[in-house]
Amino acid sequence: MRKKTYAVAALFAAAALTLSACGSGDSGSDNTVAEVSTGTGSDKAATVLDKPFEKPDLVLTDTHGKKYDLREATAGKPTLVYFGYTNCPDVCPLTMNNIAVAKKQLAQDKKLSQAEKDSLRIVFVSTDPERDTPAALGKWLKGIDSDVVGLTGSFDTIQAGARTLGISIEAPTKDKDGKVTSMHGTQVIAFSPKTDGGYVLYGEDATVDDYTKDLPALIKGAKP
Repeated sequence: MRKKTYAVAALFAAAALTLSACGSGDSGSDNTVAEVSTGTGSDKAATVLDKPFEKPDLVLTDTHGKKYDLREATAGKPTLVYFGYTNCPDVCPLTMNNIAVAKKQLAQDKKLSQAEKDSLRIVFVSTDPERDTPAALGKWLKGIDSDVVGLTGSFDTIQAGARTLGISIEAPTKDKDGKVTSMHGTQVIAFSPKTDGGYVLYGEDATVDDYTKDLPALIKGAKP
């Protein structure tokens, strides 16, 4: 394996950090650096970081209107975190559905115990908290996977938490026709149950098959 050092924003420039209706805004001010081990010719969807991200210190509100401390609630559990919004026309629902379908496939994995399967946490953090109320978020996630943890709260708090992971988020904007757009990075970050570090990144091109193949390893805190 060859080791390279990338700026996360640059690493995902072509996919996750491009301005679009459901993409992200990269102001160029985020210089978060990650060391990545890559194999020649590797076509894996997963990008494994040699220097994992620290789990964000996020205390937000879940879909039941209760306080949710991300670090405390997911400590020692395999966790996937994604920042997006319920009115997203494309990337957000596709990403969350891909993960949800892959999660269902775990039922067929005989190498994992039921306790290991149940330990998986999937967290969706709203980038459009003004419209994504706990009720709205809960209704949207129910159509995907009711076990997904939906979080909303102060935009500034959410933006700061995302920034610690190299994910750029811009405040939602409204055009002259009244259409609201939320610009955000589209990475999914996997946190290890062993270290609680965010050690694997997925871009928006990750498929159901990619997540299905990788989840058993991620649940054990292993490299996919």
